[in-house]
Amino acid sequence: MLYPFAAAAVAINLFMLGLMGPAVGLPALSPVVSLALSVPLGLPACWLAARWLRHLLDEAGG
Repeated sequence: MLYPFAAAAVAINLFMLGLMGPAVGLPALSPVVSLALSVPLGLPACWLAARWLRHLLDEAGG
């Protein structure tokens, strides 16, 4: 259930990073390319977010 949110966060971050590309001589990333890249990169981001959330729940539980 966390995957759509993690993939959306990855897409937004990639797009914002792509907007900074022309400042260092790289081409800008379009929103479509950012969405396409977020599909495979969303899975590791989701896994890391779930591990972080599990850690917080374990820490809060005692």
